[in-house]
Amino acid sequence: MKFRVEIEPEEDGRWMAEVPELPGVLAYGSSASEAQAKVQALALRVVADRLEHGEAGPDFLDIGPRMLARVAKHTGLKPEDL
Repeated sequence: MKFRVEIEPEEDGRWMAEVPELPGVLAYGSSASEAQAKVQALALRVVADRLEHGEAGPDFLDIGPRMLARVAKHTGLKPEDL
């Protein structure tokens, strides 16, 4: 599954980034790139947590090898265990 990151400026000068496919995954930054980096890290943690606790549906099992390696590294699991 690929996740889309949406980034938009806020009225107070900050930037907000969110991943619509993962409800509640949003982050703010002082720049668009900072907000994007923060939301990507948060999305990775959410996906890793769901996989670790068996809460991921079949869509989460169809992730690419690079993302799978990152999730495995974050959780301490082996890619083949995910």
